[in-house]
Amino acid sequence: MRNLLLIITIFICGSVSWAQELNATVTVDAEQTGQQNNQVFRTLGQQLTEFINNKSWTNDKFLNQERINANFTLIITSYEGTSFSGSLQVQASRPVFNSTYTSPLYNYNDRQVAFDYKEFEPLVFNVNAYDSNLVFLIAYHVYTILGLDASTFELNGGDKYFEIAKQITNTASSGSFTGWKATDGTQSRYRFNDALVSQVYSEFHKAMYQYHREGLDIMADDQKGAKDAIIASLNTLRSINDRRPNSYILRTFFDAKVDEIKNIFSGGPAIDLADLKENLNRMAPTRRSTWSEIR
Repeated sequence: MRNLLLIITIFICGSVSWAQELNATVTVDAEQTGQQNNQVFRTLGQQLTEFINNKSWTNDKFLNQERINANFTLIITSYEGTSFSGSLQVQASRPVFNSTYTSPLYNYNDRQVAFDYKEFEPLVFNVNAYDSNLVFLIAYHVYTILGLDASTFELNGGDKYFEIAKQITNTASSGSFTGWKATDGTQSRYRFNDALVSQVYSEFHKAMYQYHREGLDIMADDQKGAKDAIIASLNTLRSINDRRPNSYILRTFFDAKVDEIKNIFSGGPAIDLADLKENLNRMAPTRRSTWSEIR
């Protein structure tokens, strides 16, 4: 679908300006270190911004208006010499056709963040050479964002990017930093990527396509049809929950979508909400107070 839109745009405009894939904002918050005014944190933020936005992560062509909006908030809690540790909050969104609305795709709080960094050192990514945990952390989340975005435009369209994230995970697992191995807990980068590439959770990708391409993207023209498609996508996710209750992949999905789902079903054409709310409460019971606001 993205390629079709690209061809149409080129045909109409006659010329095109290519861009990199992401339009990311990077924030480095070092307040907890007590050294937040240290120049190294400003340099780190600037280098990460340039690394994410200026690198070509794929062979695909993106128009300026197709760039994926993302936010990376790096919270440094400990800093000594060249050693840093903390957490990374990553968010990304995707535009909805025929509207100015952008739909949240990814809202991931990576709590297993530690890396070595020397000010002004080049940030270079090679999936087969594990030279920097910082670079691999960023690359992992970039390819996850690319995969999730592509999955909403084409059924299973993100598979190739999830496989690159898997390769990143496999390469980084040779190091000493956490988050890359099966033994690093149930809420790690390894666990999330493992779910994205596993056949056990294959319905997740169908649900992403149903929710966005068959649902949100037709909302401007057919609100009832869009809501029905989104309900169908949530029913698809229910099949995952029936097999694997409280799975990490579903918790991450609802971390991004909770407010959006509430807003979608709190107005517009009337639909039967009883089954919807039952499914939502079953899949995301910690969000029960939000689901109760759907009327």
